[in-house]
Amino acid sequence: MNRLADLVHIRELSRHEDAGGTLQRICDYLKAEIGHYNWVGFYLADPADRLLLLGPFSGAPTEHLKIPYGRGICGQAADSTEAFVVPDVSAQTNYLSCSIATRAEIVLPVWHEGEFVGELDIDSHTTDPFMNDDEELLTEVAAICAPLVSSILAHIRPG
Repeated sequence: MNRLADLVHIRELSRHEDAGGTLQRICDYLKAEIGHYNWVGFYLADPADRLLLLGPFSGAPTEHLKIPYGRGICGQAADSTEAFVVPDVSAQTNYLSCSIATRAEIVLPVWHEGEFVGELDIDSHTTDPFMNDDEELLTEVAAICAPLVSSILAHIRPG
């Protein structure tokens, strides 16, 4: 993984005006360029209803369009607003299966101006694929994407 080249490309992609389209391109890029990223997506935070709402993603469709805080790995991450790295999803009692092929998951919170606005979720078909480089890269990707996620939320939240 060439983390610097990936970040340069993601920063370049993030300069587009359309937030949803930009997040989609970033998901597509990560999935295409990093072999052990089999599903890449954003969940948007709805703290009033304590729900995560599926945003742009790349990979197989999922039935998890809304995830309650506390439910599954993404819901747990929303409750704690901390990163979760799960090397083997079969060892988790609170795992929501999106695909029978998924073996590992990493979820990173997305913060914008001090507010939890969503999550970056990556699934892998490989057990224990995520290294420190992955978490560092994805933490930076989440920071780059934070204004975009916030922009989408501003259009879907009432008031």
